Amino acid sequence: MKHERFIVKPGKKVHLTDYDPGFIGSYTDKEQAKPKLEEDIQQMTEYQDVLYAQGKYAVLIILQAMDAAGKDSIIKHVMSGVNPQGCDVYSFKAPSTEELKHDYLWRSNKALPARGKIGIFNRSYYEEVLVVRVHPEFLATENIPDSHNAKKMWPRRFEEINEFERYATNNGIAVLKFFLNVSKDEQKKRFLERIDTPEKNWKFSIHDVEERGHWDDYVRAYEDVFSNTSTEWAPWYIIPADNKWYTRVAVADVIVSKMKSLKMSYPTVSEAHKRELLRVKKILERE
Repeated sequence: MKHERFIVKPGKKVHLTDYDPGFIGSYTDKEQAKPKLEEDIQQMTEYQDVLYAQGKYAVLIILQAMDAAGKDSIIKHVMSGVNPQGCDVYSFKAPSTEELKHDYLWRSNKALPARGKIGIFNRSYYEEVLVVRVHPEFLATENIPDSHNAKKMWPRRFEEINEFERYATNNGIAVLKFFLNVSKDEQKKRFLERIDTPEKNWKFSIHDVEERGHWDDYVRAYEDVFSNTSTEWAPWYIIPADNKWYTRVAVADVIVSKMKSLKMSYPTVSEAHKRELLRVKKILERE
């Protein structure tokens, strides 16, 4: 799979209408894509073992999307082979009273994965240039200087986020940013399915429909985010999301390719340690 087609080139002016949410590449259906996903899940399991053993790098996966685009599905299916001990998932909701007393990156900085681990942000600090932009009334609760000056606010936050991610990558955290690009029609279909299926009723909230009313505002906010925060060190991937099976295959392929590029290896063992292992082996064999 050529996942390069999903990358937003740094400095590119993005229009989401240029990206097809229904794209499925050369596949015809879910069954045809299944072997590729299974292979990547197995490879991810192997790479995670080396990642943890080496303890040199960490991987941060950021998932952003409109409601019902499939973020939870990605975590459930793509990460199914990952050892839970080496993976932390954070779902960033509305900031708490304590979090509002700090800068907007504070809670995300605390949640960055330790070396040797995979971290998943289900939504992230990007909400601070998305939902806060669509709903400027939320910005008032942050009580920050010059919060009324939008012309300065958003460009400054883009710059801060870029530097935050540069800092992370400079310190061994590979940052992978995915936007699951679902169409408005497909979102409607999934909303109706949640209403019509009793087992899925809990997933649906009237708030989801209210936010759908701001669809065009969110599109413009996302386009601005992609145009200003897709960098060489942390590019955005705009992933087609109208077919969940393809979304999983595409995301898994990108993650595996990135982990492979880190060229990780198991720690080397000193000669003294090898001799100690042989001594212990003889003791065990004599039991």
